[in-house]
Amino acid sequence: MPATPAWPPKSAPRLFVPGPLEEGAHVPLEGGQAHYLGKVMRSAPGDAVVLCDDLTGEWLAEVSGVGKRDVTLAVVRRLREREAVPDFWLCAALIKKDRFDLVLEKATELGVAAVRPVVTRRCVADKLNPERARTIVTEAAEQCARTALPALAEPVKLDALLRDWPAGRRLYFADEEGGAPAAEAFAAHEGPAALLVGPEGGFDDAERAAIRAHPAAQAITLGPRILRAETAAIAGTALWMGTRGDWEAAASGLISAGA
Repeated sequence: MPATPAWPPKSAPRLFVPGPLEEGAHVPLEGGQAHYLGKVMRSAPGDAVVLCDDLTGEWLAEVSGVGKRDVTLAVVRRLREREAVPDFWLCAALIKKDRFDLVLEKATELGVAAVRPVVTRRCVADKLNPERARTIVTEAAEQCARTALPALAEPVKLDALLRDWPAGRRLYFADEEGGAPAAEAFAAHEGPAALLVGPEGGFDDAERAAIRAHPAAQAITLGPRILRAETAAIAGTALWMGTRGDWEAAASGLISAGA
């Protein structure tokens, strides 16, 4: 006999919606999400949709109605609890818009708990469109099957970031002038951590001195080559996730790696 198809299928659309979700709830969609399901995906009543609310986990829903400008979903059952997120922040200096978009997208895919944009003296930008940024991280989370969205902070100046740094959280400083090998530094420390990465022109001497003087900071190197700001952010995050994050558990089957 042919195998019973998996339900929901892996191709089922994934969407983040306001919560909390619960079995039997009806979720009305309008705007972009309704257009995506009704016009792009051509969803019909009975089709599966996977929903997340950033609160209660991942849920199976079915399309119960399709209108000209709206779609209604009926929540069927919970598929997964909200995932446990490694306590890792990416503190990335603002860079050109398209490149910072890439940082937001990949940081979300890699599993960070929070992105904290930083304004330094050599930043070419000092503002971030919060609606655009939230859309990028949400779409990235939908694509990579995250059930939790990363916290997205308002941009903060470097001196304020250092002044208000929380006790007990290690601050790894990606310093182009050198430091401890990143993998060794990550492996030697357990607990909450963050990675600080500079802008296109790097940190100036005064900023570098202030960071190195901070009691929570540890200067690290990400290798022998000069990396673009977005490359350093992505590479450093990936290395921490492989060393101290949830990748080992995912590889052993203890945590789902997603679709």
